Amino acid sequence: MFISFDGVDGAGKSTQVRLLREWLAARGKQVVTCRDPGSTSLGEKLRDVLLSHHDVPIHRRSEMLLYMAARSQLVEEVIRPALERGECVISDRYLLANVVYQAHAGGQDCEQVWQTGRVATGGLMPDLTIVLDMPAAAAKERQGRPPDRMEAQGLEYMERVRQGFLKEAAAARIPIVVVSAAQSPEEVHAQVLRHIEPLLARGAAR
Repeated sequence: MFISFDGVDGAGKSTQVRLLREWLAARGKQVVTCRDPGSTSLGEKLRDVLLSHHDVPIHRRSEMLLYMAARSQLVEEVIRPALERGECVISDRYLLANVVYQAHAGGQDCEQVWQTGRVATGGLMPDLTIVLDMPAAAAKERQGRPPDRMEAQGLEYMERVRQGFLKEAAAARIPIVVVSAAQSPEEVHAQVLRHIEPLLARGAAR
């Protein structure tokens, strides 16, 4: 089973990744967690360029391709091998983030980003993407650290990101569910499990 979490920064992805990992492990599942970009040597270096270097000009198309390169390495080095071993994979972001940040919010062509993503991932997509949704302004208030390079592009940009997630969820190109993040972590986790448990049951049946 391959699950990804996405949403605006500050919506609680890291917390929900941890809670789901603990829940699955308590049921005897082997679980691999990762972050996109990151979780490989190449991915961490590209993450640093993409998120930490505010002084480096990066065109949106270049930005998108750097994310794709990190993801391609993540798929081949971490995600695909884990799935082949029969383990569960939970990723903090995946291809949907590129479509939203660089296309819906950044002006690139959505279909081109999806097509590039299919090449970069070798067609490997999550069984389910869980979008944690809340207004960008509310999510910003939750953050207790300086903004990274993407977040520093302003509240208007981040609200376009949020709307992009909602548009893609409505388009249903891939399996996506939207969960309100304006609740306690425990309430969000409970709603996440309502979508995860049927996936596990189908997997057990197979």
